[in-house]
Amino acid sequence: MNFWQVIQRLRPYVKPNNKLVALTLLLTLIGSLAAQVNPVVLRYTVDSVQTMLNEGKGLKDGISLLFMISAILFGKEIINSLIQFGQKFYGEKIRINVSSELAQNAIQRILSYRLAFFTDNENQTGKLQTRIDRGVESLTKLIQNIFIDIFPLFANAIVALIFMFSANVYVGLVAVTILPVYFWISIVQANKLKGVRINLRRQREQKNSGLVNIIDAIVVIKSFVREQYEEIKQYGLQQSLVRLQLKTRQSNFLFDGLKSFVEQIGVVLIIILTIYLVLDQKMSIGAIMFHIMLFSNVSAPIKQLHRIYDEFNEALVYSEGFFQVLDAEDEKELSGHYHPENIAGDFVVRNVNFTYPNGMKALHDISMVIRKNKTTALVGVSGAGKSTLVQLLTKFYLPDSGEILLDGVNIQDYDTDVLRSDIGMVLQKNHIFKGTIEENIRYGEMKATFEEVEEAAKKAYLHDQIMELPKKYESDAHTLSGGQQQRIAIARLFLKNPPIIILDEPTASLDVIATEQIRISLDAIKANRTVIVISHSLSQIIDSDEIYVLQKGRLAEHGTHETLYADEGVYREIFDASARSMNLEKIVRTMESQQTPVKEKSSPEQISDEDF
Repeated sequence: MNFWQVIQRLRPYVKPNNKLVALTLLLTLIGSLAAQVNPVVLRYTVDSVQTMLNEGKGLKDGISLLFMISAILFGKEIINSLIQFGQKFYGEKIRINVSSELAQNAIQRILSYRLAFFTDNENQTGKLQTRIDRGVESLTKLIQNIFIDIFPLFANAIVALIFMFSANVYVGLVAVTILPVYFWISIVQANKLKGVRINLRRQREQKNSGLVNIIDAIVVIKSFVREQYEEIKQYGLQQSLVRLQLKTRQSNFLFDGLKSFVEQIGVVLIIILTIYLVLDQKMSIGAIMFHIMLFSNVSAPIKQLHRIYDEFNEALVYSEGFFQVLDAEDEKELSGHYHPENIAGDFVVRNVNFTYPNGMKALHDISMVIRKNKTTALVGVSGAGKSTLVQLLTKFYLPDSGEILLDGVNIQDYDTDVLRSDIGMVLQKNHIFKGTIEENIRYGEMKATFEEVEEAAKKAYLHDQIMELPKKYESDAHTLSGGQQQRIAIARLFLKNPPIIILDEPTASLDVIATEQIRISLDAIKANRTVIVISHSLSQIIDSDEIYVLQKGRLAEHGTHETLYADEGVYREIFDASARSMNLEKIVRTMESQQTPVKEKSSPEQISDEDF
């Protein structure tokens, strides 16, 4: 993006602050006029003093001049302080308002994007965070530069040039001649660093992503003793970042030196020319200081230009990534307009194929029927496509081909919010938000009363454990164990009370006693609802009304537990493997042994070798 494109994108965010902008510009104009008071007063003072000395007058005759000059200068400084305060305050207010709108707009857009956007490698958590944070930061710096730095500085410079030309055209031309040279050097500097800045942005994104991955995977890293490996990997990224930063600084220092040299050449030329004109009696002595001070006002933007231009280029680099996030229109979640009064929960899946954005084909010609008020189980080894199918049923993704009907209507025609409001999900790993236990449970129904929250916790067998905590329901939810956090997710389900329930390994992180408690609770809520179960737990599968077996993204077989087991196909293979992993034979023998008396051993001496 170029500078004017960025300005055009920022206009809608600045527009609500038009009154503040107008006030800031007015103060800028007044401030630029006030900045010329010192050169004018100084020229008048020098010339007046010189005239008085030539006439043989002393302090007694010049005391009135001294008081007048003092009053003007002190008054000007008081007024100038108020003007600068107004400029900075209102400019900062504009910056803060725009920053808030940019950040909020980014959040609003991200929340509207479909799941595929977040699974793209270019949109990993660290990369997105860098784009948004640095984008907002650099764009608001641009706003700050415009209203706090650029307008005052350049208004001051333009007014100073007008004063210089009005006093002497030749001196004004010298000042004007220096400026294009300075700007040309700045443009060369910007072009030289453009590619470096883009690489710098990418390196920062990778570094931030790496840090996020380390924090997320810290348990795995420590369990495999890979701290040194991760440290070396991050060190390599850090060194690449250091090299790019040093290259940027090296170029900046070189060009800044050239610009400073050009500026000083301008000062020297102004001094030589004004002295010549004074000696030629075309100027008064006061004009020397007058033009030098005016040129200082002209060169003030030049002194700041390297910093401002540097931040401009940073804004151009990071704004591109930021606006790419805002402009991802193709990633917006599609929503239909169908608003049913009630959803029964009859799903029909016809010839569905699906490929993930990364190119992995996950489902191949899947067809099935999920009946209302029945429990349907999806069975298969990891990677078979079970969770992918669930994500299609909830409209997180749309199929490549085929169709999914819900109560006879294509799922794409449903209003997405209405659809998901009637679907409750408990996943293998559920997110716990930063906040209290009560707030996390209430996420299932934001308008729920505390009594309803408490009742949901009781149904999830979590209430008694919460009451043992010092702050009870006000305790930090992140302090709970993994199993307790899973029960929060189940409590949310009870609170939401939807007609369709999807259980994706809901008891995977629970102990056997908790699993049994949750199973009883879930059995109670399953009544008169459409239930879709994904589980490796045999107890949650064998009682299902219909079982669909997936293998490598294809439908292998379906039926009830009895018919599938009798068919001796994929389901039988999975079931037998699960039984062996649970060592069911020994469990059965143990339970049968409880039906016969156990030989008593009164002392250790009675134990024989046969007992081992």
